[in-house]
Amino acid sequence: MTKGPSLDDYRVPYFGDKKADKFSLGALDTAAKPFSAGSKDADRGRLSEIGTKLDVQQERLHAQRRQRVLVVLQGMDTSGKDGTIRGVFHEVDPLGLRIVPFRAPTPIEASRDFLWRVHAQVPAAGELAIFNRSHYEDVLVPFVMGGIDSAECERRYRQIRDFELMLSQTGTSIIKCMLHISKDEQRRRIQARIDDPTKHWKFDISDLDARKHWDAYQDAYRGALAATSTEYAPWYVIPADSKSHRNVMVGMLLLRLLESLKLEYPPAKEELAGLKIE
Repeated sequence: MTKGPSLDDYRVPYFGDKKADKFSLGALDTAAKPFSAGSKDADRGRLSEIGTKLDVQQERLHAQRRQRVLVVLQGMDTSGKDGTIRGVFHEVDPLGLRIVPFRAPTPIEASRDFLWRVHAQVPAAGELAIFNRSHYEDVLVPFVMGGIDSAECERRYRQIRDFELMLSQTGTSIIKCMLHISKDEQRRRIQARIDDPTKHWKFDISDLDARKHWDAYQDAYRGALAATSTEYAPWYVIPADSKSHRNVMVGMLLLRLLESLKLEYPPAKEELAGLKIE
């Protein structure tokens, strides 16, 4: 019997594993659709089914108010971080769900350690938080642009591992998704934004500057993923040239994580048994 694809086929090897040293982002097909239902419409139908199950799980998480879940979304410009959030969570009750977008640090944030602004945004008990970009910006952008050297980058990798370990040990389950698109697909998406006046608000001329450093960013991502994928905070590379399949795969990963927590509603209150309201 032929073995089907597994979500763990797309997990980055854990830090310290010899396989991590050989991890190659470029070897992964950005156009792959291993979990596709066969068409965009079929994928959307499958995502709707996943969304219904996510809603139940997230409600239990919020009602229980003990555990915490953090989803990290990273990727090059136009890789679909916003679209993933809209697609995967559109059926989830916003109660107990929080989206945190990270942009360039403000002067106040930049005057402190790079994790200061991040720690303030981690999920509270019973909350599912989604980081749209994250603390990983601080080992990607400054390294590519020459703001930090390799030694500082390695220090930050270590500090991130320690930070995420602390979150894990205090009740936060973490899943990290790198939305992986090709340079050609990025070009098409940027051009579509330029050609559509209603999308101009999503385009910044600086996006083209980052595109000039495409290879450097790919190398930086490879290094960051290999150095910070751990058993308690794994990285998954999501083929993201297909938007519908990208959403299905992220939804599958999150549903698997939530189901593994064996979430239940809080026990019924004895004082409410048989209570009749007049």
